[in-house]
Amino acid sequence: METQSMLFEHANAMPAPTWHHLRMNETEIEIPAGLAVEPRVTVNGAAALRAETDAFETALADAQAAWEKEHPAPTEAEVAARAEFLAAEADATYGGTAQSSYQANAEAIEESRSLAVAFETGIGEEASAFLRFAAGECIVVEAAAGQKVDAQVIVEAVEGAFSAAAIDVVAAPDSVVNLSIVVTGDAEHAAFTGTTLRVFAGVGAKVGVARTQALVGSAVDLDDMGLFADERAAIDVAQTVLGAAQTFTGLATDLRGDSSRIDIATRYLGRDEQVHDFNYIVRHHGKKTECDLQANGVLAGKSRKTLRGTIDLIRGAKGAQGSENETVLLVDDGVRNKTVPIILCNEDDVAGNHGATIGHVRDEQMFYLASRGLSREAAESMFVGALVEGAALDASDSAAREAVVRLGEATIPGFAALFDEEA
Repeated sequence: METQSMLFEHANAMPAPTWHHLRMNETEIEIPAGLAVEPRVTVNGAAALRAETDAFETALADAQAAWEKEHPAPTEAEVAARAEFLAAEADATYGGTAQSSYQANAEAIEESRSLAVAFETGIGEEASAFLRFAAGECIVVEAAAGQKVDAQVIVEAVEGAFSAAAIDVVAAPDSVVNLSIVVTGDAEHAAFTGTTLRVFAGVGAKVGVARTQALVGSAVDLDDMGLFADERAAIDVAQTVLGAAQTFTGLATDLRGDSSRIDIATRYLGRDEQVHDFNYIVRHHGKKTECDLQANGVLAGKSRKTLRGTIDLIRGAKGAQGSENETVLLVDDGVRNKTVPIILCNEDDVAGNHGATIGHVRDEQMFYLASRGLSREAAESMFVGALVEGAALDASDSAAREAVVRLGEATIPGFAALFDEEA
């Protein structure tokens, strides 16, 4: 089987677009024709089953039934009152209340009262569907109530092919799931890798996801996630993006249950002419929900990076708190960095915070390093090496560490010697 030429024009799209001339609302992902569809995927963990299953859909349907009991449908009188209000607005002499396409779409989703309709993944429907097609069978990681499960999925790049994995995580109430995803390999000719992940975290469940991408060569990587958190559920996501020529990372979360939370930590490296595109969307539906988005990166050479971070505080999410922050070190003048933190708010009793720390290595700092015998190239190598070393030390498992060390050695000769004793 081979791919046909495809162009996903609205990938990694922000929910609420900003000015078009900024060219940050979305991006394009092009899939060339003639790629072999050849998933090279290894699954480790007794509870990780490579099989067709509807476990995720079943869990979401059960959550729908429970949610409807807690959130009864509007009465006939309430429906009639709203219809009367909308009719009056439409006839208003001032032209009625203007709504953007985003507002109209968001309102339609809320009025559908469907958790399945509201569920989304960060990279977009079309690209996500293609990833599931390319992956073939789905890897399902399930944990029964109160159970602890560890699983690992390794995706390897294949020369001239698309290697992808589709993963569903279903964590029953009060269970714990830890999933490690490692994307690795060395491919120079038209290689694509990708993963698409759906997570259902039940009442009181804890889910940890660590995705490490350390591709050596000029591959293109697609990272797609959609996460659902029920009451008191906690999801922890750690993303490490180091290699590949182009990367597209999209993550969307529905904090549906009261007191649910998500923590997202992203570490990235841009060097040479790498292009990284990130899109994060966190929807706060439940009361007292919390999210914390933290991104840290180094951009060197002529690399480019775009990060969109949207926290959506939806009506009814009283007491919710959302925070996002990014720290970027710009090593060279040729890099291009775009960061757009967004907070959408339709509830008064909430808190939203965002910030970014973006800085160049100053000329006087480079002069100081030069006075100590370090050339500009050596200084750049030092900054890059520090980030990669940190990624290796913080790796989720031995496979992730090996992948990072391998990339480090390909980037900075002699890097692997730092970890020889541990090996």
